[in-house]
Amino acid sequence: MRRWIALLAITAGLIPFFTTECPAPLVYRPGEGWTYEPIGGDQWERSRAEEQMQVAEESFAKKEYRVAQKAAKRVVRKWPLSDYAPRAQYLLARCYEERKQDERAFNQYNLLITKYPKYEGYNEVIERQLLIANRFLAGQWFKLWGCIPIGPSMEKTSKLYEQIVQTAPWHKVGPEAQMSIGEARERQKNYLLASLAYDKTADLYSDYPRIASEALWKSAESNRRQAAEAEYDQGAAVRAIDTYNDFMALFPEDNRVPQARSSVTALRTEQARGSLLVAKFYEKYHRYESAVIYYNEVLIKDPESLYADEARERLDILKERIAKRDAARSKAKAEKEIEQFYNNQAVSPDSIEENSDAESVEDMDSQSVEE
Repeated sequence: MRRWIALLAITAGLIPFFTTECPAPLVYRPGEGWTYEPIGGDQWERSRAEEQMQVAEESFAKKEYRVAQKAAKRVVRKWPLSDYAPRAQYLLARCYEERKQDERAFNQYNLLITKYPKYEGYNEVIERQLLIANRFLAGQWFKLWGCIPIGPSMEKTSKLYEQIVQTAPWHKVGPEAQMSIGEARERQKNYLLASLAYDKTADLYSDYPRIASEALWKSAESNRRQAAEAEYDQGAAVRAIDTYNDFMALFPEDNRVPQARSSVTALRTEQARGSLLVAKFYEKYHRYESAVIYYNEVLIKDPESLYADEARERLDILKERIAKRDAARSKAKAEKEIEQFYNNQAVSPDSIEENSDAESVEDMDSQSVEE
């Protein structure tokens, strides 16, 4: 053990005599963070904002995106109030986008329009954000720390669209972004949130018939899909029927109106099926009154369906059972009341009969004596 300790000590003592100059590729600058500096690379730092911005522009034009990114970031951090800062912020986002780091690019674009809302390229920035969100909606993978692919995420994608709508609800891309939130939720199979997103689209852009009609239709379709997956929750079917009815009332000339009517009929049948299942559940556990209520709902919701025929048969059987049960309960109640009456009098039925016989004998004796 001592031999190893001595060997390590000698090695540590000799290391300084064999070291050579080794330039570090990672350089830390206060206020700017760590940057990568290739050995022998060109010097990109400048002492003035204008010159630094020129480096960023020239590097971006040459597709040297790493150098352009560092130069633009330096302008934004060192000269945030200069006239070059908005353009530098834009170039920084573009560099991330060109390097396939779309989520970081989206955030930098968002920072640009937040810090510099009067930036001359505002419209382009919003449109680029929409393009990035659309790529994620199409299935592009998100990246951890900007480099490790972790798979697609419709949850994150919907958040990107929400930021666009929050920032620019009345921009020309606003309706598309709001509709895309619903589409992302549909791909999650979260039809409730999808319908809410489409409803919001119809409300926000009600002055645009084409957009409003499409949003209302998709809201109804989302609720219809939700109803198909929920046997005991009839709320989705009710919402779907209401939305289809609104669609037909507001857009009677739309070529999808016949399909809406057909969907309403199918949903009413689905409602009847759901009520039938609930009725059978209550009947199984002998909750006959509750079962009768839901069997009657089947007849109300779709009286012409096969489910209605079955409901009628079960209603006849249950009414007979309820009548027999009520009769048995009434008889048992009457017997209990009679028994309770005798107990309160403290006299049994046999003693009452004996007393009545004795009284009749005494009456006969008294009559014979008088005669």
